[in-house]
Amino acid sequence: MSMIVETLRDTDVVEPTRPDSYEILDGKIVECPPMSKFAAGITLRLAARLLSFVESRDLGRLESEALFQLPEPFDRSRKPDVMFFSYDRWPKNSFEDRVADAWVAVPDLAVEVVSPNDKADDLMEKVREYFLSGVRLVWVVYPRWGTVHVFDSFTKVRGLDRTDILDGGDILPGFTLPLATLLPEPTN
Repeated sequence: MSMIVETLRDTDVVEPTRPDSYEILDGKIVECPPMSKFAAGITLRLAARLLSFVESRDLGRLESEALFQLPEPFDRSRKPDVMFFSYDRWPKNSFEDRVADAWVAVPDLAVEVVSPNDKADDLMEKVREYFLSGVRLVWVVYPRWGTVHVFDSFTKVRGLDRTDILDGGDILPGFTLPLATLLPEPTN
């Protein structure tokens, strides 16, 4: 870590250098593989649609690329690409000045958008941990293949493709998204 010593004062706080994107696993900072530009674009479009829906109905909060702390017995903080918190889980008028690394609320919905560098085992470990922590719905988006896996539990999964409509189920009733508007035609 390079640092210009002359600009620091005794009162300055110097944090250890952290990767741009990381999770905390068993108390250790672990760098996340970089998201591809293609996956980042899909994440942005999906988050925009979700945010519009959630705000127009005043249902809760939407976060993107933020850590949430898994409850005991886990010593982990995970970073889904998109998260929805109902007001039941994160009260409407509460304000959390985030000094800690992660939100302590558990999202109702966690979304992972898969990039070429993501490993299948790591992704399934996250999905499992999400459900064990109390997440109620997980969407895993595969932009390259034009598919979405909708996990209602760790063992109950539905596969959707571009011809289907993604819905919010019991978590976001009334939310629908034709996947053809989100996912381009697969090139392979």
